[in-house]
Amino acid sequence: MSTPSLALAGLHAVTLAGNIPGPLCAAALVRDGIHMTKVEGPGGDLLRQAHPGLYAELSTGQTVQTLDLRSSEGQAAFQALLKDADLLLTSQRPAALSRLGITRESLAALNPRLCWVAIVGDTEDPEVPGHDLTYQLQAGLLSPPQMPRTLLADIAGGQEATRAAVALLLGRERGSQERHRQVGLKQSAEYFALPLRFGLTSEGGWLSGRLPNYRLYPLKDGWVGVAALEPHFAQRLMTVLAGRDPEGVLSELTAEECNRLAHEYDLPLHAISTPSTPGSISGGQA
Repeated sequence: MSTPSLALAGLHAVTLAGNIPGPLCAAALVRDGIHMTKVEGPGGDLLRQAHPGLYAELSTGQTVQTLDLRSSEGQAAFQALLKDADLLLTSQRPAALSRLGITRESLAALNPRLCWVAIVGDTEDPEVPGHDLTYQLQAGLLSPPQMPRTLLADIAGGQEATRAAVALLLGRERGSQERHRQVGLKQSAEYFALPLRFGLTSEGGWLSGRLPNYRLYPLKDGWVGVAALEPHFAQRLMTVLAGRDPEGVLSELTAEECNRLAHEYDLPLHAISTPSTPGSISGGQA
């Protein structure tokens, strides 16, 4: 049951989207009150097999229904859901959805008010397969052979799908005829690569670590991120360090001492302690 005071209360969504981006979007919409029916095939969601705990978190508050959409019975049950739904969320390639009878034309005929957010790999070529790893690599967000620490394209795509869903639903209520949007994971990764594309974070860029007041420094027991970017913070940092080289001063501090210093002088620094020596993890701080 959704809470009546929530923004999307009273609306019903159906999701076929498995793995990470779709469930992230579905979970966000549920938090805002939408009633979500999660339709899974007989084989279930791959995420449930890979990580049951994450699957459980992202499907909390949803009605999970198993349907074989290749069967006439499954199709009938699925179409019955869509007739009363406000939103459909998918993450399959267009050709695969078309084989299941899911097209813009068929959905418009079934339920003209139904909004559809289709998560694809690449909006420019949605039939080409890919995953978070390939999209991050294409966007220049990886430093091979190091693997990514997070699923940036998937998470960004899930957030963009949520935004698209809300925009479609709001637009519908205001008289818009738009009922369909594609969200590309590749495009979502490229959006997060914007600072890199404009040189802010590339080698030698303003936020690349070339500035002494915006850099990672080793500590006695970890690392500190110094982000004294604004002039008043930069000046305060130099005052606290008595004009000395930041690396020389900070290398003699522990993470606890550094965080205490940041709090005392209201500086944008944050330190973490690590089980390894700073030098042994420097490759992981690029």
